Amino acid sequence: MSQKPDDLVRAVEATLFAAEMPMTAEAISTHLGGADVKAALRELAAHYAGRGIAVVERAGRWHFQTSADLAHLLRREREETRRLSRAATETLAIIAYHEPVSRAEIESIRGVQTAKGTLDVLLEAGWVRVAGRREVPGRPVIYATTPEFLAHFGLSSRKDLPGIDELKAAGLLDPVDDALDAALARKDDAAAEEKETRLADENWSDGLASEDESA
Repeated sequence: MSQKPDDLVRAVEATLFAAEMPMTAEAISTHLGGADVKAALRELAAHYAGRGIAVVERAGRWHFQTSADLAHLLRREREETRRLSRAATETLAIIAYHEPVSRAEIESIRGVQTAKGTLDVLLEAGWVRVAGRREVPGRPVIYATTPEFLAHFGLSSRKDLPGIDELKAAGLLDPVDDALDAALARKDDAAAEEKETRLADENWSDGLASEDESA
């Protein structure tokens, strides 16, 4: 496909405007006959910067969105907010920061069993996906976040996830922080107990060996 740069930018703009879902650069390129659209996307993003709508990239997918500083003008008087339970919030956070993880690994960090319904809610929301199976005995299912999760929270990639200190400062880590601290404490206690048991077994074995030699 041979087009003048201006025509290509217009074609990319029209494609994004008509798209029902965010599109990757590769998908846009395929739609436009294999054209190299990366420069056109950058030009569009620069063109719409500071305007009422913006062209943004989220998790490798491009789309139009309302400028963040104007969002309050478009909110309906009654909003239906999706609220997650504490268990779902903790599970989502653990998956986001440790993916890919199995259900058993999630439960190990949380310190409690995770109901199947909790993962179902996150799967139905489109924020979590099945990422395959762990190559260990039993081959448990492992979970990871989705591009929709990144887009919903305005993240370009998982590298943009806030750090632990930022979450604590914002007061957003309490439930998960408690679970993580408790899990780490139990892990440390278990490790210490295992070490003590191993040393005791070794000492007992050494004692038996000494008795056998003296006999």
